[in-house]
Amino acid sequence: MSRKESRIAPRILFALLASMVSMSIVAQEPAKRPTLVVGIMVDGLREDYLELLKGYFGNDGFNRLMNQGVMLENVDYGPGSDYASATAMIYTGTSASVNGIASATAYDIEKKTSYPIVLDPSKIGNYTDETYSPAALLVSTLSDEIRIDAGGTGYVYSVAPDATQSILMSGHAGNSAFWINDVTGKWATTTYYKDVPATIQTRNYRQPLSNRLDTLVWTPSMSLDRYPDLPEYKRHYAFSHRFMAKDKNRYRAYKQSAPVNTEVTSIASEYLKTLSLGQRDVMDMLNIGYTLVPYTYGKETDNRLELMDSYIKLDRQLAQLFSAIDRTAGMNNTLIFLAGTPVPVSGKRDEEQWGIPTGEFSSRRAISLLNVYLMAKHGNGEWVSGFHDNQFYLNHKLIKEHALDVKDLRADAADFVARMSGVSSVVTIDDVCSGDADNSHALRRNINLNTAGDLLVNVNPGWEIVDEVKGETKRTVSRTAATSAPVFILAPGIAPQRIGREIDASLIAPTVARLLRIRSPNASSNKPLRL
Repeated sequence: MSRKESRIAPRILFALLASMVSMSIVAQEPAKRPTLVVGIMVDGLREDYLELLKGYFGNDGFNRLMNQGVMLENVDYGPGSDYASATAMIYTGTSASVNGIASATAYDIEKKTSYPIVLDPSKIGNYTDETYSPAALLVSTLSDEIRIDAGGTGYVYSVAPDATQSILMSGHAGNSAFWINDVTGKWATTTYYKDVPATIQTRNYRQPLSNRLDTLVWTPSMSLDRYPDLPEYKRHYAFSHRFMAKDKNRYRAYKQSAPVNTEVTSIASEYLKTLSLGQRDVMDMLNIGYTLVPYTYGKETDNRLELMDSYIKLDRQLAQLFSAIDRTAGMNNTLIFLAGTPVPVSGKRDEEQWGIPTGEFSSRRAISLLNVYLMAKHGNGEWVSGFHDNQFYLNHKLIKEHALDVKDLRADAADFVARMSGVSSVVTIDDVCSGDADNSHALRRNINLNTAGDLLVNVNPGWEIVDEVKGETKRTVSRTAATSAPVFILAPGIAPQRIGREIDASLIAPTVARLLRIRSPNASSNKPLRL
């Protein structure tokens, strides 16, 4: 080998090594963070209905999520969860005992009435007389962390039919949260949030729901013989639901119907277009609430046809939403997570002809009986302050005045209530906290001591719980049901997969935070899933 060749060889070797190192560095560079995060909560979403109807869906809605994303088939929220506590759990990464949201409503012992958990009299309503804020939410959320990550330059907007859900999704730091007012049908918010997008103002003044609902009719999307698993008698009469001005509950009924999802998608699509979400150098977030709850404003108890039609219609709305994302921020710049919430308890019991054991558990009668019992033992007074969400609230002020041990009184009261007709079991809050009750850990996790009652009552399945709320009689049917729902995550670089094992709902927030490379919400202590 010549001297010249001997000098060239090391140079070539060095160049090759440098090239390999350079390629390795490029290969290890992290993928670009999404510029848009879309959080979707779907009330009442069921995995079995997705499987039943997937052949009826198009390619770009639910099937896009199932085929291209990560599907967590069985996300568990724990006992007693409703849509509000489930939403809070998804966004905070922790449960009610820490985040403060045990249910959509709480009980005021002094006023002897329930109230929305987001009630905040210090605020003013915008397009509504409702005074709400996220003050009851005690920890940070994914929405908050996204805003903090960008130093407040990123946008966070939420839109949902329900006020509580919209506020919980926007969190403390969101730009705005809008919902449909039950009385006026206007898109409403609270002055806690400072932004009022022009889209909302235009909708309220130029296209208000009050002018559109009279002509809106909800009918099946296809011929009745195409819907699967319908009994023969359901195939002869198509449903037709209207929302007429003479019906004082028309906005509440509309908010529980499939057509409301179309309205929500329309608003969300306008947000994407007019607010340029995900089209800047910072991360924005759009939170959306949809509903698939069983429609209880119809005449029939069996609402399977409406429910299946709601899934089919929502599939089309999801396709439209994803198309709007494609046209604006681009799906390749977007992370989407869609989470279902537990199916709400039915408002109607089975007809008597089927012979299912049933009865009525009247909260008023139960309060009266328990109060008479305690008066006989401890003297006159109003010993029971109220009953709410299957919980008895005792009068702690009176108990203190009589120098009684509250734990002993609770235990005595629980023993009496357990003998009432229709009651299958009763536990005290002390039993839950000490671990002496069945399923204590799960119960304690989903209870917030600031809003919990003294006695937790389980009513026999099939029995109707009759409760008076603000002068109106509310009826719900006790049913032992699973509190799980599917969750989807769709993001660039995440391989499609299905996970069938049970997943704790508190794992969703840290998992999404990891994918976004932001901090987890401040109370989220669980490790993220590795997807």
